[in-house]
Amino acid sequence: MAGGRHWSRWAAILAVVVIAAALVVTHRGRDRGASPLPSGTTSPAAATSPFTGLPQRAPAPVLAVKIDNVAAARPHTGLTKADLVYVEEVESGLSRILAVFSSHLPPRVGPVRSARESDLELLRQFGRPALAYSGAQSKLLPVIAGAAVDDVSPAHAPQAYTRDSARQAPHNLYAAPAELLAAAPSASTSHDIGFRFGPSPASGTPTTDKTVRFPSARVAFHWSAGQSRWLVSFDGRPETAAEGGQLGPPTVVVQYVTVRASGYHDRWGNSSPYSETVGSGRAVVLRDGRAYDGTWSRPSAAGGTTFTTTDGRPLNFAKGQVWVVLAPKSG
Repeated sequence: MAGGRHWSRWAAILAVVVIAAALVVTHRGRDRGASPLPSGTTSPAAATSPFTGLPQRAPAPVLAVKIDNVAAARPHTGLTKADLVYVEEVESGLSRILAVFSSHLPPRVGPVRSARESDLELLRQFGRPALAYSGAQSKLLPVIAGAAVDDVSPAHAPQAYTRDSARQAPHNLYAAPAELLAAAPSASTSHDIGFRFGPSPASGTPTTDKTVRFPSARVAFHWSAGQSRWLVSFDGRPETAAEGGQLGPPTVVVQYVTVRASGYHDRWGNSSPYSETVGSGRAVVLRDGRAYDGTWSRPSAAGGTTFTTTDGRPLNFAKGQVWVVLAPKSG
């Protein structure tokens, strides 16, 4: 009996040691595999980002930031961490950026500028994302207040913004994405918006350069085979990130849309363009050093945008950051 009790005690001690070791291994494995998460989120199961096709932790809140894109605003900060980068036309034929973050958050992003009416339509496919912007035309503010976005402009999240004294206003407003999302606890999380990732179609035209022209601006992409990405230039100059290196995604989508005048104007009386992203039209997808002709379709504002080849098959993107240029149909 004494020998049996002795063996039982050692067996119990051994079981405790095995369980503790297993917990340590699991904890260390989680630490090594962890990907960046916005502050305040839980530790959910691994998933694939519907925006990049790469692994991420889910759910991941969606943050959209309106970013300046004139020469005085460059180089940009934080764009290397964006999942999606939209380029759109604004007043006087210039361009502006709407960057969407979910998988990763940079410590700082900017310079932040004002929102436009067409941003609200574009963002409806994301659910109710957080929207960071510096302000808007006074008549547009009530429209934004009633839109399906969590407003994290300086009026609603002043603690998230700072001015950079090394730059001139209005090109010097920057925001901290983690603080922006902390002010938008109900922001929607990432979900399928129609993008598909995978092998490239069998067709395609070998392409090394593509330029999209707006009335007073242009954005160009040059294929780098060595880096497997499309290097970005704005208005004839390579776009270097403030963090270093030239911006360049593996996939570029040129989405040809109707650009019309909205009912809003800037302070100088210039009409604000409205890029229509509901409907359908022509698209060109750049990936792997080739250009693929296709079609985009978004039947309703609440739905996502799908891209198909000319014969109706899904037009797969390469995994990684995606740039979408909302190009005028005549461009």
